This record gives sequence, C-alpha cells and structure tokens, in this order.
Amino acid sequence: MNLCHGVQDSKITFFRTNKDTHVAAPNARSQCLNPDNDVPDLTGKTIFITGGTNGLGAESVILFAKHKPAHIYISGRNAKTAEKTIQRVRDAGSSTEVTFVECNLASLVSVKQAGKLFAAFTTRLDILICSAGIMAQTPGLTTDGYEIQFGANHLGHALLIKKLLPLLENRQGEDGDRRIVILTSQGARIHPSGGILFDNLRTVQNDFFVGGPIITISIHPGVVSTGLVDNLGFLDRALIYSTSVGRMLKPEQGAYNQVWAATAPREEIQNWLYYEPVGELAQSRLKKLETDDGLAGRLWDWTEEALEGF
Repeated sequence: MNLCHGVQDSKITFFRTNKDTHVAAPNARSQCLNPDNDVPDLTGKTIFITGGTNGLGAESVILFAKHKPAHIYISGRNAKTAEKTIQRVRDAGSSTEVTFVECNLASLVSVKQAGKLFAAFTTRLDILICSAGIMAQTPGLTTDGYEIQFGANHLGHALLIKKLLPLLENRQGEDGDRRIVILTSQGARIHPSGGILFDNLRTVQNDFFVGGPIITISIHPGVVSTGLVDNLGFLDRALIYSTSVGRMLKPEQGAYNQVWAATAPREEIQNWLYYEPVGELAQSRLKKLETDDGLAGRLWDWTEEALEGF
C-alpha cells in the first residue's frame, strides 16, 4: 500500500492509493511512498535503528530488510522483544542479518557501552535512525538524575550519536551518502513561555554537526497507533484518539517517513530541516522558538556539559 501526505487549505490529510497508482488530492503538495517499489537497493548498507525492537523502529526494520542491506543493528532494552523482530525478518524471507544491541537510553553508561559494542562489531555505518522514544511516563528520573522523558529522548540519543559519529565519518571516500534521521513530534508546539529553562549554562564552541557530508534531518511519523500514549489517563487518551479520527496510521505506515528520509535521493532532501509524512517539508509550520538558533545552541552547550565524562 502507498501512503501519501497532502497539505490543502492548511489541513493535513492522509489518503491511500492502490498499489500501482500514485494519487494526490487536487492542488495539494504531496509525496507518496510505496516502500516495495520506491525504496532503492540497499546492498552493502549498514543501518542502526534505536528502538528497533518494537513500534515504528521494528516496522522500519521489516521495510528496510526487503531491500537487501548488509546488516541492520537494532537497539532496545529487551532481548526477547528483539528476537520477535528478528524472527519477522526471517519469516519474510530476507537474508539481511539483524543484530540486537542492548541499550537503555535512560542510562548514559548503558548508551556508552552500546556505542563501544557496536564499534566492535563493525567499522561501517551508513544510516542511523533515532526512532526510540517515550512519553506520558510516571514522573521520574533517569539513572543519571535527569527527567526521564528528556533524558531518554534527547540526552541518551545525543550521546549515542556522538559515539557513532566517527563510524559515519569513516565512510568518506566511498559513496558518501550517510544519514542521521531523528524522529520528533509536535509536542514542542505546546512549549512553556521562553522555551527550555537551563541551569549552569556555559559557553563552548559547538562543532558537532558543522559542515560535512552527513545528511541530518528530523521527521514526524504522523499520528500512529502505537502504545506511546498508553500511560495517559482515560480522558487524555480519549481526546487524542477522538481528534485523530481519519488520520490514525498503522505502525507500518508510521514508519514510512523515516524510511523515506533514510533512502530518498539526496537531492530531494534539505539538510537540517523538518519533514512531516511522507517527505513533506514542514519547516514553515514550526513556531519561532522551534527554529531559534540561539536556543538550539544553548541546548547543545548544556548537553555537551551533561555528557562530559561519557
């Protein structure tokens, strides 16, 4: 099945097409993805997917495996859940090797160990997809003392990217196409006044992502029927589901945007920007603070300080 995304009269609509025909709403800007036909041959590619043991991460594994990458590494906390994903790949007849890397993003020690383990497995990385994420958790802290959702979704991924970046940079002189795809949401649209509040800021030069050939973009998967909101109260869940009627995607469809971002022709992607499904450049829909370079710099300075020693 194809999934298209159209924007018409400022209203986001999803509409399906048959297997052989791409159909878009009249006068709508759209991208369609048929993952069986539109994803290119991935022979030789090495892919790392956080949260690849379930949800959108697992669905991405299944979609990628159809196109013959050399190896897919999936991280998560549960080896038994990972084995179910690996078995799905086998059942689909794919010869792609899938390896589980244990990683708890709410523990910086665990993230550091996962990075070292992955580097021991391979010297090649072509695509890194940061798909893992939590929300609506019972109030709590990571093992390092940070708010649980911020610690796992942002800080854990930041450390993992730092650890894996040398492997992405090691691809120079080959095909040169390397990508980091970071899943996000529309939660920032309800940010507190002034954005993020920081303590103990310091001024440091941030050259983490300056220049270089690595494509780095953030993508929104759409409104997807996963267990992400299961921890919300009944009324909150009812509100989300009632406002998502007609827009709710199946997990496989929710993975389409990250698969597109990882495999679309390089010339179709603008670096550092934000895309909604599927392949819809949505930078203009972001609020001022969501595109504030100063705030982004302050966040990364804070992040660098928090990650010292890891």
